[in-house]
Amino acid sequence: MTRQDLDHNEFNAYYKNYIELLSKDVSLTDALETGLEKSMAFYKGIPKEKLQYAYVSGKWTILEILQHVMDTERIFAYRALCIGRGDQTPLPGFEQDDYVLPSKANTRDFVGMLEEYDTIRQASISLFKSLSDDALTTKGMASGSGLSARAAGFIICGHDLHHANIIQERYL
Repeated sequence: MTRQDLDHNEFNAYYKNYIELLSKDVSLTDALETGLEKSMAFYKGIPKEKLQYAYVSGKWTILEILQHVMDTERIFAYRALCIGRGDQTPLPGFEQDDYVLPSKANTRDFVGMLEEYDTIRQASISLFKSLSDDALTTKGMASGSGLSARAAGFIICGHDLHHANIIQERYL
């Protein structure tokens, strides 16, 4: 299954821009694995003095963005698990800004955060590899919209890439 196999009704249109950052012919497993390698190299290359920088007052710092990427991956992986297992309970949305302050990302050890990022992504890779093709194409409800398990995986990858692009363009 590749990104181009996704149908527009498998995800909310809000996520289209994230998904379209990925190559049409990339498989979900390859997107997750390659994304991990590229993101780890990218984050490790950020100068230490930039980690708590925000390009405008009120915007997140790079550490807060990394924490947001990790939190979002966990949430979408959970959504994929529920949907892939056939749980038809509508899954709630989440307010990303409400997660930032309590995370205390700016006080966290960067190396520890990168280890956590790697662990989260490895868990996501294991999860998506464990889902059958039928489970991956199963649809449920999240944030009031239809979502397939595989779309959740591609959203994880595109969301990660989206934020790396923002960091590159506005922070470095």
